[in-house]
Amino acid sequence: MSADPAEVPSARRTLRIEIAPKTIFMILGVVAALWIAFELQTVLIVLTVALVLVGTLDPMVAWFERHGLRRGRALVLIFVALAAVVASILLLTVPPLVSQLLHLIADAPRSRDRLLESLAPYKLARPVIQTIKAVPLNDLVSRSASTMVGYSSDVLTMVGYGISTTFLAIYLLADPIRAKGLVYAVVPRHHHIKLARILIELKVIVGGYMRGQLITSVAMAVFAFGVLSVCRVDDALALALFAGMTDIIPFVGGYVASLPVIVAVASQGPGAMVIVFVLMVAYQEFESRILVPRVYGKVLRLPPAIVLVSLLVGGTLMGIVGALLALPIAAGLQMVVRELRFDLPGENPRDATSRARDEKAEHIYEQLSEGATAADAGVIADGLAQKLKQNEKTGTSMTADLAPLIAEIGEDRAARPASRPGVPRRPTTGTGGKAP
Repeated sequence: MSADPAEVPSARRTLRIEIAPKTIFMILGVVAALWIAFELQTVLIVLTVALVLVGTLDPMVAWFERHGLRRGRALVLIFVALAAVVASILLLTVPPLVSQLLHLIADAPRSRDRLLESLAPYKLARPVIQTIKAVPLNDLVSRSASTMVGYSSDVLTMVGYGISTTFLAIYLLADPIRAKGLVYAVVPRHHHIKLARILIELKVIVGGYMRGQLITSVAMAVFAFGVLSVCRVDDALALALFAGMTDIIPFVGGYVASLPVIVAVASQGPGAMVIVFVLMVAYQEFESRILVPRVYGKVLRLPPAIVLVSLLVGGTLMGIVGALLALPIAAGLQMVVRELRFDLPGENPRDATSRARDEKAEHIYEQLSEGATAADAGVIADGLAQKLKQNEKTGTSMTADLAPLIAEIGEDRAARPASRPGVPRRPTTGTGGKAP
């Protein structure tokens, strides 16, 4: 007699979770990479700032080259002009600002006494009076002097990092083909077209961001100089230049720039301070709502929430430098995701036309770059990426203008025979022309 199946005890099921050794090594590799990045964050900051300088100055160097000036001489001219501008700004701003700061510190005890006398008749102001009396202003001068001496070493360190960043940018600009060749050498060839597209878009993002920062900073400096000149404030130019420099800090830069301007008119009474305060707030509204959208246009293309989170993350990790670099880095990461053709959740998958265009470009690139060095492969990838970008705008096929492109790449490589010896030049089939 067989037993009732309902009475047979069910077999125990055990759930085993096994992690493959490859997954373990990948996790350890990610942890090690994060640890190395944290330990080398200063080096990464220097490299990032240098790349920003390269993306900003490369269009200027290219403009001089198009007008007959050699690249080396163009670099010397640009960096000498930048050094002169920076030195002039520092000489015009630092001595007057330090002098005014020391004057405010030395006059602080007397200003406190006058403020206490004005508040003494009011009974409700007694808690405020007690708080003001508790502030140790008598030894403020001595403590401020020791603080400035303590910060001098940090200033020298920043100057050293600035010099290193400048020379790194000069090296990358002096030989961009070799510098790009180092990047292309560590990336597999079937990703070179995507890498070229990313580098082109990064140059657009960085260049547009820096030009926007320059325009908004100059506009702030001009406006502050006009307000201070109308109020007949001493050292109006120094204060205006300081306002322009601090305006580059996202969100809080406008308030930092406004504070010295408002304090500078304090000697003319509360009415003048209120008027200047209203003017500076009105200008900040004009800058954020009208000027910035027109200047940046669609360069960054970041939603407001992403902007806020990026600034918080950048400022928390790297301070002011992180806040300055947060927006171009966030825009760059968004662009990388877009150029790598990732289909994000909630988005429509890209169409077959885009996939076919990418596959065609990669096929052509593999034929053209066969036997080429990493530097020459980078030149070919740049040319094809530029052509692919133009074709996406016009809707033409990838092979429509291939022959002129091949000839252009061949002329570029032929112009560098000494620096790239041993690059084979042989016919390539299936492209409608000859390989460079």
